[in-house]
This record gives sequence, structure tokens and C-alpha cells, in this order.
Amino acid sequence: MSRQHRSHSLEFKRQVVQEYLGGETLHGLSKRHDISRQLVRVWIEKYEAGAFDDDAHAADLIQQYEARIAALERLVGKQALELEFLKGAARSTQRARSAPTSAIAGPAVYPSSGAAS
Repeated sequence: MSRQHRSHSLEFKRQVVQEYLGGETLHGLSKRHDISRQLVRVWIEKYEAGAFDDDAHAADLIQQYEARIAALERLVGKQALELEFLKGAARSTQRARSAPTSAIAGPAVYPSSGAAS
């Protein structure tokens, strides 16, 4: 049996307890899942005391909060892109307004320094 400290999910703990309540022996569960019989006893006591219900509620809340945070992060990213786009559009509009134009011919054309004669 493994002696290292492992963390087990709430779903796994519930599954083991349900197997025990379904008739599986502590010894059988211990061997099959490579966990101590004492740990299974602790999980059974917590399950019967309703502690897994509190943990499940807390886990659900955490999952809801994480989903909300992810949605807000996506929204912030989208708004940052829109802001950068609008800043770029405003800069190009300011340049175009400051250039001399003619209502008939459009923007003034300046000869390039390397123009052929």
C-alpha cells in the first residue's frame, strides 16, 4: 500500500463511500483503491455527518465563481481590443483631418524626393 500523501477528489470519496454502503468490504475497497481502511472509515463518518454535502456546495460555488471570472476576463480582453482599435482609428482620422485637401481634387499630392523628371 502506498505511504505517500495523496489528495482525493470529492467525487472519488463519494464513490468509495457509495461502494461501501452498497456492500463492499473495507478490506476490498482498501485493496482495490490502494487506500487505508481507516481513511475509508473517516470518509464514511464524514459522509454520514453531511460534510461531503458542504464540500460539494463549496466546490459548486468555486466552479461558478471560476466560470464567472473567466467570462469577465474574456469581456475585458474584448474591450481592450476594441479600445486599441478605436485609438488607432482616432489617430488615423486626426492625421487625415490635418492634411490639406481640396474639395475638388481631394488630398494634396506632394512630389516624392526621388521623382523622375
